[in-house]
Formats: sequence, structure tokens, C-alpha cells
Amino acid sequence: MTLTDDRVLDETITLADATGDALAHALDGPFHAVKHRWRIEVDADDVTRDPALGMAEARDWTLDKLTGLAHRHFAIAGFPAECGGDGTLPESVAHFEMMALGDLSLTIKSGVQHGLFGGAITNLGTAWHHETFLPDTISVALPGCFAMTESGHGSDVQSLETTITYVRETDEFEVNSPQASSEKVYIGNAARDGRMAAVFGQLWVAGECQGVHTILVPIRDADGESLPGVTLGDQGHKGGLLGVDNGTIAFDHVRVPRRMLLDRYGGVDDEGVYHSPIANPNARFFTMLGTLVRGRICVGAAGGSATRKALAIATTYATRRRQFRRPGLGAEIPLLDYLTHQRKLLPNLARAYAYGFAVNELALELGRVMEAEPRDAVRARALETRAAGMKALLTRWANDTVQTCREACGGAGYMTANQLTLLRGDVDVFATFEGDNTVLMELVAKALLLEYKNTWGDMDLWGTAQATARFVSDTIMERTAARPVIDRLVATARRRSGGDLLAARGWHVAMFEERERHTVESLAQRMRAAGRLPRAESAEAISQLGEHMLFAARAHTDRLVLEAFVAGIEQTRDAASRQMLEKLCDLYALATIEEGRAWFLEHQRMDPARSKAVTSAINALCGELRPHAAVLVEGLGVPETWLRSQMLA
Repeated sequence: MTLTDDRVLDETITLADATGDALAHALDGPFHAVKHRWRIEVDADDVTRDPALGMAEARDWTLDKLTGLAHRHFAIAGFPAECGGDGTLPESVAHFEMMALGDLSLTIKSGVQHGLFGGAITNLGTAWHHETFLPDTISVALPGCFAMTESGHGSDVQSLETTITYVRETDEFEVNSPQASSEKVYIGNAARDGRMAAVFGQLWVAGECQGVHTILVPIRDADGESLPGVTLGDQGHKGGLLGVDNGTIAFDHVRVPRRMLLDRYGGVDDEGVYHSPIANPNARFFTMLGTLVRGRICVGAAGGSATRKALAIATTYATRRRQFRRPGLGAEIPLLDYLTHQRKLLPNLARAYAYGFAVNELALELGRVMEAEPRDAVRARALETRAAGMKALLTRWANDTVQTCREACGGAGYMTANQLTLLRGDVDVFATFEGDNTVLMELVAKALLLEYKNTWGDMDLWGTAQATARFVSDTIMERTAARPVIDRLVATARRRSGGDLLAARGWHVAMFEERERHTVESLAQRMRAAGRLPRAESAEAISQLGEHMLFAARAHTDRLVLEAFVAGIEQTRDAASRQMLEKLCDLYALATIEEGRAWFLEHQRMDPARSKAVTSAINALCGELRPHAAVLVEGLGVPETWLRSQMLA
């Protein structure tokens, strides 16, 4: 237990005033101007709702606040300026992060309206769609739906059953839900507010299926009544996100004009003939979906923001709440002076910083990829892989950590007025929408394996190992911005030994890299061996590799996060905040190694003595960081008035 007297706490407050802003500035990175505007111009009442509101009241509040923010040019970045947009694609992620520090229903409502519905029009439509629909989409005068998921098909988008059939006689498309399993479900804005839907379905032209395309279909009139042929349902009360009106949509041979098809990547001409700039149907499908990657990035970023808020509440409470007396003294002990409590919160604070820097890098790459003309297909696929891994990692962490924060606050944490139960309910579904986390991690692993395909050939196992090792070095360990620094740190660490290694950033990086390299290489070998079996046996053997695939994906994503943290530190000029970030990076790296020490021990990357030393080092770091808890909380960048936690009043 670390004993913190009142003098030290007073010094902490002073240090927070001097260093907290600098830490927040460093964590904001290239998006400081955007995020600072939120902090100074947006009041708590604009983004935090009364948790006692019922479902109908929460829906009213959410729509009203979203409309108000849009009119003030918040949350509308990433749209063409000529249509009313303001800001870049990377800035749109920053806006989403800030909104998620307030109310998550508001955040997801914005995600549906601007990110998904508006994003579909922007990325899949052409100039006419932009000019006709984007201004009202941006202002929320045209509330929209993103109608992809069906009751029978969620993650398997290629198998959607909704049909979009071209009717040559009338030059229209007919949208139909042929059976119960093709009903669109869990659709945001569908239950009450939506007036138009971007509908995903199989495009049929002249009796031939051209794969999944997207079409705009009006679903309600100006009075809010469903249009002919459109059946709308309200999915009612949910475990969280009460302000989002999720519902169902089914179509009964609904006709819309031909030009309503979002035809940037494929459409029907005046002669009724299908054309696409991408001949291969699979390539066309993945290109279309790839343009919607911002939604996945934003969900992961929002999960990270919600967790920052939970950590800010729980850590602040832990510095104020006292429990049990010091032996021989009268004063009771602040909760955060107990090592057990430090271990609950401080490593997660370190992760909050690590993931914040990683999201910044991901947002910048989004801009580089999506705004490039022509678009680099290889780089776009890499972005999709990185986005999938980060979304899965961040939302899993969000669910686990918000629960930890709730428990760390005892009975007070269970009171709705203290926000943590509201956060816990709201982040729950983040593990599911924008892609189930397990499926996303499998996608990451498959992407890592894809480049191995050309190396397998007829090589024996030794040849495969050599080829895959080269591939890992040249491709998987892509040359990120931090790579020159990383290489220097690793080289320095190799000249150190013993206990010094635990504090060597290069050793941390080398351990992360080695885990990724070995895991991917062994997975490739096992996959190659499974591929040589008879078809039935091969399918079963590959199925048995599921856990290995998930582990490889996690190892890859963890390494990218660490590199992003290193890059963030390198870009920090304030000496005091840089020193603090160095300690946080140590804590993040060692906590991750400790969490995965079974692998490191099993594969003889460290011995039991060093494993114990890692735990001791984490405990020591927690003690060193404890007096600076207020600084670390302020550095998370959550406006204090937005916490709205009764126990902190």
C-alpha cells in the first residue's frame, strides 16, 4: 500500500494545473484544435442527458441535440464543402470521439445519420446524389437509415437476401424482402425518425445478379407515416442506447426511380445495361464496403472515449473516497493508495493513452487513403485490416474496463446518477455492431495470411519458415512513422541485460514483435499443412485454427498500438508531459506482457524470474504514478462538467 499524505495531494493538484493541459494536448495530437473547440464551446447540457429519461423522452432529446450540434457545425466533418460539409475525414473521427465523452446515444445517432447514411451517399453515390441529398442529410432535415443487416444475415453481407431488381419497362428499381429472413433489423432511425434508407441488397439486371449494391428508398412521408409497401417496426427498449430508435424495415415490391441507385461502382445506363468500372464482382463488393471503413474506425474510437470517461470518474472517486484507517494514525486511507486499487485503474489509464495515440494514427491514415486519387488498393486493404483490429480491441477493452470502473466505485458505482451503469449498458453493443469482434479479428488474421499464399508453393516446412520470416520482416512489420525510432530502441535494448531490460523500450517492442512474428509464422505453417489434406478434413483442420487466428490478430494489433504510443511520445515537446508519457508507456507495455505471460513463458521468451520481475515493475510504476492521478485524468481530455457524476459533486 502506498500512503499519500495531504501535502503530496496538494502538490498533485498544482502539478495537474501545470501538466494536465500539456498531456491532453499531446493526446489530442493533430486534432487538438477540433477537440479544444468542443471543450470550450459545447456545454454539458448539449451532450449529456438525464439518465432518468424514459425511452420516448431520450429519443426526443437525442434528435434535438444532434440537430442543434449539426447547425453549429459540429459532427459534420468529412462531407464535401459544396454540400455543406465542414472539415476533413480524419477530423470526423475526432468529432465522434468528443461526442462519445458525452452521451453515447447521441454519438451513435450521429454515426447512423452522418457516418453511415451520409457516408453511403458520399462514398457510393455520384454528383447528383450528393447535390440532392447531402445538404439535408448534414443538417438532419432528412433523417436516414443504413439498412444493411438482415435477420438472417449480419456479418455475411455477401449473402443478403433483399433484392433490387431493374424493371426496364418503367425504368425503375423494385426493392423487395422475399422472405422473413430478409427483413432489415436493428436499423438506427428506422423505428421513428428515418425518412429514407440506404438499402443494401442483391442487384438483378436482365435476369443476372450483379451482387450487393445500395439504393436510396424513401420509407416515411413528411408526416412520419410509412410509405406504401414499406413495413416499419419498433424494436423497443434495449439494454442501452435508449436515445437511438432501432427498428425493422421490410419491403413489398417498392418501386423507386433508376437514379436512386448509388452507382459510383456499378449502375444501369439509359439502355438498361449494367456497367461497372470494376469488372470482378468480388473486387467490386470489397471496394464498395471498403469505402465505409470510417464507421468501424469511429465505433472503436467511441468505445475508447467512453472508457476514458469511466476511468476519469472512477479514478477521481478513488482519490476522494477513504476507507479504513492507517495503523497508529487517525486518517482514513484514500482508495487509490491501495495497490489492489491502483492495479485496477492505473494500467487501464495507460491503455487509454496508448489507444488514443493509435486512434490518431488510424484517423490520419483514413484521410490519406480515402482522399487519394487514384486510391491505392493495397493501402486501402491495410487500412481496413487495421480498423478491424482496433475496433475489436478497443470495444472489448471498453466493456471490460467500464465494468472494472463500476466495481471500483462500490455501491456508488451502481447508482445511475453516477453514470457508470449508463456507460456500461451503452458500450455493451459496441462489441457487436460495425462487425462482431470475433469475426473482425478473424479478418485481421486472414489478411496477415493472405500475402503468404504466394510463398507456400511446394516448399518444405523449412523453406516455408524462411519465406514467412522474410515476409514478416518486410511486410507485416510495415514501415510506420515510428519505425526508425523503433529500430534504434531495439538495437539499444540488445546491448542491455538483466533488470535493466524491464525499463528498456526496445525490449518491450522486441517482445511484442517476437510474439507477432512467431504466432503468424506458425499459423501460416499450420494453415499450409491443413490445406494439403482432403477437402473435408482440410475444412475441419482450418476450423480448429480459430483460436490461433484470434491470437495472431491480437498480437499484431498490440504491436501497432505500442508503435503508435512510441510515435506519440516522440512528437511530444513538453518535458514534464513527455516524462509522464514515458512512464505510462512502460506501464502499458509491461501490463500487456504480463497479461500474455503464459505465451512468453511457454515459448521461452522469458523465464519465471523475469516474469515475476515484470509484476514487481508494474507495481512500482503504479506507486510512482499514484501521486499524479489528477494529472493523468486531466490529460484524458474529458471536460470536467461533462462527467455529471453525482458522487464527484
